[in-house]
Amino acid sequence: MERKILHVDVNNAFLSWTAVYMLKNGYKTDIRTIPSIIGGDEERRSGIVLAKSPIAKKFGVVTGEPIYFARKKCNKLEVFPVNFEVFNKYSNDLFMLLSQYTDKIERFSIDECFLDLTHFLNGRKLIDVAYEINKRVENELNFTVNVGVSSNKLLAKMASDFEKPNKVHTLYEDEIEDKMWPLPVSDLFMIGRKTVPKLYNLGIKTIGDLAKTDKDFLVKRFGKFGIMMWDYANGIDESEVREKIEDPKSIGNSVTLPADVTNIEQIEKIVVALCEQVSFRLRKHRLIAKTVNVQLRTKDFKDYSHQKQLKFETSSTKEIIETSKEILAEMYNGEPIRLIGVRVDNLESKDEVQLSIFSNNEKQDKIDKVLDNLKNKYGYNSITRAGKLEVENIVKGKEKRGK
Repeated sequence: MERKILHVDVNNAFLSWTAVYMLKNGYKTDIRTIPSIIGGDEERRSGIVLAKSPIAKKFGVVTGEPIYFARKKCNKLEVFPVNFEVFNKYSNDLFMLLSQYTDKIERFSIDECFLDLTHFLNGRKLIDVAYEINKRVENELNFTVNVGVSSNKLLAKMASDFEKPNKVHTLYEDEIEDKMWPLPVSDLFMIGRKTVPKLYNLGIKTIGDLAKTDKDFLVKRFGKFGIMMWDYANGIDESEVREKIEDPKSIGNSVTLPADVTNIEQIEKIVVALCEQVSFRLRKHRLIAKTVNVQLRTKDFKDYSHQKQLKFETSSTKEIIETSKEILAEMYNGEPIRLIGVRVDNLESKDEVQLSIFSNNEKQDKIDKVLDNLKNKYGYNSITRAGKLEVENIVKGKEKRGK
């Protein structure tokens, strides 16, 4: 099966996150729209530019140069301090949003994540999920990201580095020759500054040049690094998305629809599909939940969110579905809906909690375990309840809408 990989990269992270934080705390100017930088301690004359606004860039300000020289290029330059507490907060906010799509997330750096959605698409197209993430980050977190779309990590990362900001780009195997090979060899991931002059001296100036170079020749010149360079230039990368296993504080999933839905039966079917995935992820982490939350959003970004305590702590798909249906019936008022989400909160380790005898549904536990084993072995979509095709059609916009 072809893997479904995204690379999400925050645009100008340090400056964007500082701007969002300052605006939320009463600062009147968006520092992304003025000549500004994030830098070190200017008074000690040891500060350097860590991030710059687009306008500062037009004045010739470059990342890594002393603030003293940056001010000479732009005398109206505004300097703002580094605040890693703020950076970590917004990095975590992004991670939590991305966690609604898959458990397989690799934090590649504070402002970059890889996502493996191979078994988490529920019939959706990867490119559609990429655009959804792109828009949700902008609308909900107030900063922007580039999203690279491909079948492996290398190509997804290369794609996310194409035109910026706030873009979605694909780079599949059949696009390598047109999109990647014409780029300078210095743009290839993992090619450092010291390696570029050596490649240039060999007449290798583009990624395409490197891809067409004899691999044995590269090995003689660069050893094992030559193999990696040749593989990357040809788009070859078998590395896995290495998720860090940690107990989440909540587990949720949501889906943005291509058009408004007002039919409560259709909304309920989507809620059921989301509950299936949420409960599957709960059991994967060996967690149980006390609370279920259902979220509905209109096309005008008006949110409705209701929650309800479960009858008992559980990871049972059946119990989570039944509670979610109850919440939906109580909260839905007939407005056209564009986003539907389900989340479970107040999580505890199943191994550490003595479950009530009233919650011990051995038959349901066995059913969930059998289904989980099949999904783990053959893929999440290998087995699911009846009606999945209808849900996929609604999500893809093929289902007739209305009351």
